[in-house]
Amino acid sequence: MGKVERFEDLEVWQISQEICKELEELFLNTALGKRYALKDQMDKSSGSIMDNVAEGFGRGGNLEFRNFLGYSRGSCAELKSQLYRAMDKSLISQEQFKSLSAKCDKEIAKITAFINFLNRSDFKGSKFKKGS
Repeated sequence: MGKVERFEDLEVWQISQEICKELEELFLNTALGKRYALKDQMDKSSGSIMDNVAEGFGRGGNLEFRNFLGYSRGSCAELKSQLYRAMDKSLISQEQFKSLSAKCDKEIAKITAFINFLNRSDFKGSKFKKGS
């Protein structure tokens, strides 16, 4: 992994941004956009994925970051469940479900791998650097 200076440099944040963009396309171009309660839930859970990555990174500590990554992973699983609901209600097609569901699976796997990496790391976080 290269040097990470901003949360935007993290692949897990970049994937979450892609998920939000693809979901927005569904809101604009499918019947899902008119199902306001489900749409709002999905918008919040998808936003929570990327926002928790950013907030955890911004905390500056490895332990806190891992906790927030766990929240992101949970929000991603929540979104995947909501995608099933949208498909079961025929608000999105099976192809649309498969595309976004695969991105969620990829994100969950990447977040899990990142948490495992941080668990093995001796680095405690930028707020613990001497001289900071």
